[in-house]
Amino acid sequence: MRLCRIRPPARPAKLGGMVASRSSVDPAPPATLLHTVTIDLGERSYPIFIGHGLLDDSQTWGGLPRASTAVVVSNEIVAPLYAARLRAALAPHYARVLEVVLPDGEANKDWATLNRIFDALLAHGCDRKTVLLALGGGVIGDMTGFAAACYMRGVPFVQVPTTLLAQVDSSVGGKTAINHPLGKNMIGAFYQPVRVVCDLATLATLPEREYCAGLAEVIKYGPIHDTVFLDWIEAHIEALRSREPAIVAHAVRRSCEIKAAVVGQDERESGLRAILNFGHTFGHAIEAGLGYGQWLHGEAVGCGMVMAAVLSQRLGLVSPAYVERLTRLVAAAGLPTRAPVLAPDNAARYLSLMRVDKKAEAGEIRFVVVDERGQAYLRPVPDAVVAEVIEACAAGGGDTDAGTLRV
Repeated sequence: MRLCRIRPPARPAKLGGMVASRSSVDPAPPATLLHTVTIDLGERSYPIFIGHGLLDDSQTWGGLPRASTAVVVSNEIVAPLYAARLRAALAPHYARVLEVVLPDGEANKDWATLNRIFDALLAHGCDRKTVLLALGGGVIGDMTGFAAACYMRGVPFVQVPTTLLAQVDSSVGGKTAINHPLGKNMIGAFYQPVRVVCDLATLATLPEREYCAGLAEVIKYGPIHDTVFLDWIEAHIEALRSREPAIVAHAVRRSCEIKAAVVGQDERESGLRAILNFGHTFGHAIEAGLGYGQWLHGEAVGCGMVMAAVLSQRLGLVSPAYVERLTRLVAAAGLPTRAPVLAPDNAARYLSLMRVDKKAEAGEIRFVVVDERGQAYLRPVPDAVVAEVIEACAAGGGDTDAGTLRV
């Protein structure tokens, strides 16, 4: 499907620290919509558009909720690249298009930064029909979605993910949150967007480390749901690393299809949706233990998947050869496979952090483990077994022999 191009308005205008949509931008190539994946949630269903040049095209933004004001929320890295272009594309649909720019990074995913969104909305008299647009990666998507869920008890929002990780995972499914010093994403809400727009062209400006971090969330869909997709990822990992357009488009589409199918059956993670957290229990402990931002989320998840595979082996679900296979794939994606040491009593530190994981119940830690048929399970595991896995996977000793983190 071909979409038309818009010529943006020419003159800039400002509104007290927030920028109104009147900026000129360089001409963009015609947009191409490659795939549409639907999240089936009844009256709250919404589409995921996947293509090239979608951000610049005014037709991409047609049919959104009617309002006088749209607010683009972005960060100091992404906003200079894409915010003016998005505002120009939105201008035919909204009388006022404002922009809020937040500091970048996981370390800023907190109450203070969230309040900057509320401060801007209130300062400019935004009403309950105002549409928020999250332009950026997972941090921006999570915070904008949480702000949308809270502001005036709920306003519509759109996900415009510009990182691979956000396009294949965090922008889809309605999880919104901020971090707490004791745990990642512990304060938040389930709140669905009205649309997700994945413009694959934005991946061209993504730094290599950020791009590789996104591959972790692509890889996870294979072990938990689709062994054919896992085979495909292995066969195309070099093309994925090289960002070959057709290969990346397929990876994003298939990832969104799998997540859409899971979320459509279990929106609020009462059961099935927990399988999407494969590697995340270990990964979240790594992020919290090192300090948010030291490892990227995808790096921690990549290492966490290796640890979860070792745990699956200890439980008799997979063979050592399967663990080696997944470890090689994670390493080939440019991700760490050795767990960092968080404290002198390393296993105890990991366990204490994992007890505040959202999947824990009554202090009992539950892990997503897998078998070799592409099935995932949520199981409690004795602390002694988990401690053995942590020590085996920690830097300086253990079962895996793949890479360490690049910094």
